[in-house]
Amino acid sequence: MKANVTVNKSFVIDKIDKRIYGSFIEHLGRAVYNGIYQPEHESADDMGFRQDVLELVKELDVPAVRYPGGNFVSGYNWEDGIGDKSKRPRKIDLAWHSIEPNEVGIHEFAEWAKRANTDVIMAVNLGTRGADEARALVEYCNCNTDTYYANLRRENGRDKPFSYKTWCLGNEMDGPWQIGHKTAEEYGRLAHETAKIMKWVDPGIELVACGSSNYNMATFGEWEYTVLSHCYNEVEYISMHQYYSNADNDAANFLARSVHMDAFIKSVAAICDAVKAKKHSKKTINLSFDEWNIWYHGNGPKFTPLTVGSPLFQEIYNFEDALLVGSMLITLQNNCDRVKIACMAQLVNVLAPIITENDGGAWAQTIYYPYLLSSLNGRGRTLKSVVDCETYTSKDKFTVPYLDVSVVENDERRELVVFAVNRSLDEEMEISLEIGGYEGAKIISHTEIYADDLKCENSAEAQNVAPRDVEITEDAVRYNTVTLKKHSWNMIKLTY
Repeated sequence: MKANVTVNKSFVIDKIDKRIYGSFIEHLGRAVYNGIYQPEHESADDMGFRQDVLELVKELDVPAVRYPGGNFVSGYNWEDGIGDKSKRPRKIDLAWHSIEPNEVGIHEFAEWAKRANTDVIMAVNLGTRGADEARALVEYCNCNTDTYYANLRRENGRDKPFSYKTWCLGNEMDGPWQIGHKTAEEYGRLAHETAKIMKWVDPGIELVACGSSNYNMATFGEWEYTVLSHCYNEVEYISMHQYYSNADNDAANFLARSVHMDAFIKSVAAICDAVKAKKHSKKTINLSFDEWNIWYHGNGPKFTPLTVGSPLFQEIYNFEDALLVGSMLITLQNNCDRVKIACMAQLVNVLAPIITENDGGAWAQTIYYPYLLSSLNGRGRTLKSVVDCETYTSKDKFTVPYLDVSVVENDERRELVVFAVNRSLDEEMEISLEIGGYEGAKIISHTEIYADDLKCENSAEAQNVAPRDVEITEDAVRYNTVTLKKHSWNMIKLTY
């Protein structure tokens, strides 16, 4: 099979906001307790954070982490996680039927984020609480004033503000499963009033309104339109959430899910622009795809209710999952004109690229590697790619190119980075790169992630799915051509 990719320096989609390589840590399962935080572990530092986990997170160069939820935030009182640890209440978390000891709260997570070299995207509780608690939290985190909540932060050991820039106005408020579930009218009004006074406390923050919990919600579209009709002027983003499954074991259809993701993004952007037109606004609402991943295996350890740090949604991922994650990252790159924030959900143990053993080490799942290489090398501007290749039709009637590709220009490094997935389950693919506007551009490296077995998994003992360097031939350098193995993820670098 052959394919042709044409790009030109003059045709740019947009600059990539580094936050599209963000992630998510919720007080859920083993994400926090027995995940990032395990004071009794041999690798624990002075704060109880596992250093082996920190090293894997730092290697990813995660720019931002959404916290503390998720469904958890809709029943969370942030005051429970500040002050003397010995006096913090143990509470039942109704979202995940667990016990929350509140050993990790605002100050502890801020310190973890600092040690992980990442920023925090903070979420406020609009399920059981509202505008008053949200504005108090903004004052506590961001204000340098001589006022009650700012002084309370100082009393708890933090003189300087945390200065969090990005805030989420609740989580999945359209979901009947959500604590404090609301109609679009109810949430839109609450989001408007909450956003208004949060910005009165700190005018420099930016806000994310809740979009639909997923594309298949009965209220999708109408929800976004109604919510934004209320709070358009007060927010900068609307959220998107989507998980994909291969429960029917159809690899070709599974690998086509990123085409669905692309259509979902464009649909939400169109709704935002419809509200913009209705309001005669000059402002553009962008997208925060702050939950995305693969979720269906159910192959992790058993959950024990009403305990601390029991495993929940601890998916063990395989090679075909890594291929789709790679394509989803390509989709985010190709939509960087509207998607400014994206969070792989989650980061550690829960639907995660990183798994820990309570009495052992931490290791990288298959999905860790396309995330790693995209984060480290996908910084810059995405170029518009014109792709000529064969296609197939997915079960939901999408036309799916066998080649999924993005091209990112990193002018500082004088590199073009091509991220490419060959979706064909049977054939290798020879791709020709037509590069315009970059005189002397030539291929210098080719990295691939490949396994013959689509169900191949990683473990603590064996990293069966991991990147490997591919030898560059003379023809590849001379003609800017490269061959991709069947069902493979690839990164090709060119210098100019």
